[in-house]
Amino acid sequence: MRAMVDEYRARRDVIVAGLNAIPGVSCPTPTGAFYLITDLPVADAEDFCIFMLRDFDLGGETVMMAPAEGFYATPGLGKNQVRIAYVLGRDKLARCLEILRAGLEAYNRTSR
Repeated sequence: MRAMVDEYRARRDVIVAGLNAIPGVSCPTPTGAFYLITDLPVADAEDFCIFMLRDFDLGGETVMMAPAEGFYATPGLGKNQVRIAYVLGRDKLARCLEILRAGLEAYNRTSR
């Protein structure tokens, strides 16, 4: 069990540090989950998530996230946030961060 906890802590640390290194992204460190909620530099996270799945890829790969607005009871909260589960290995999470960074740059260049 200790090895599993250590691995998920390492995954969390990779994704949190990587997200916070992307301009405009703000991600607190979760303390007891295998997912996180992060602020993105977008007005509508749901639109961004759709863009990532329908219109964007980097080398044939993209990233799937959940818009966070539906996780809140208060209307309007989470509009610019996504939920990301860090269930992949650290190498794959690092690749996901590259894809997410490129996706944000492409998305914010469009007239959305």
